[in-house]
Amino acid sequence: MLTEQISPRYAGMDSWHTAEILNAMYEGQLAAVAAVGPALPRLAAAVEGTVPALQRGGRLIYVGAGTSGRIGVQDGVELTPTFDWPTGRTAFLLAGGPGALLNSIEGAEDNEAAGAMAVEETGVGPHDVVIAVAASGKTPYTLGALRASRERGALTIAIANNTGAPLLSIAHHPIAVPTGGEVIAGSTRMKAGTAQKIVLNLFSTAVMVKLNRVYRGLMVHMRATNDKLRRRAEGIVHEIAGCGEAEAARCLYQANGDVKTAILLGFGVQMAEASALLARHGDNLREAIAELSRR
Repeated sequence: MLTEQISPRYAGMDSWHTAEILNAMYEGQLAAVAAVGPALPRLAAAVEGTVPALQRGGRLIYVGAGTSGRIGVQDGVELTPTFDWPTGRTAFLLAGGPGALLNSIEGAEDNEAAGAMAVEETGVGPHDVVIAVAASGKTPYTLGALRASRERGALTIAIANNTGAPLLSIAHHPIAVPTGGEVIAGSTRMKAGTAQKIVLNLFSTAVMVKLNRVYRGLMVHMRATNDKLRRRAEGIVHEIAGCGEAEAARCLYQANGDVKTAILLGFGVQMAEASALLARHGDNLREAIAELSRR
């Protein structure tokens, strides 16, 4: 596996000055970013396949072990505060269970049957989207989970850092991001982990954009659940509707924190009409505003 290769470039790193060590690692991070570019067409196909499944009520289910699993959890949990994605429509299958999020449980990744069992216990079905992440692309737990998910009719996506990895051959949407050897041989929390984080960020954010949760680069589907988010939501309503800050706050309060509804209220629409507009256009704020403009 390329991710396990020992590079002579870094053989003397432990004798270098600190600045030289950091520069070498920085170069590796840039290489990881560059490795994502060729995968964008396959990533786009994965997004296009995911959106209809989620529109049918499916879930996003992240699968992984060790670093890869934790990166998946980080991506998934951030969807709720950013896009108001329901927590009940996100699941995480982590080798070793929830405890592996904070503590390394290395042997857990070797159990393929445990991955399949986790899929069964989670009730993975035809409307779900399962995203499996593994730097090597051959982690037994992750392989077992992805194989079982496909057998149960779920849409499957695999992200691996070695081309030709077994995990890629199982998935409907295989996404290879070959990051090559690491600055510290085998430490895939470095280049491979960076590339995985980028791919997942791009994937989940693009999915949320396609699900009409973003308008003009703003988080119009977020929920204002604390002071910081309320200020942000008020700013979004003020920016899009063009109303005063006090009026934006009033609209947001009247809309019970729903930013899209508050924006339409800011345009002078009544509550019932705002709800009807959004329902008529599939919660697409751009189309709802366009209809208002045509009137």
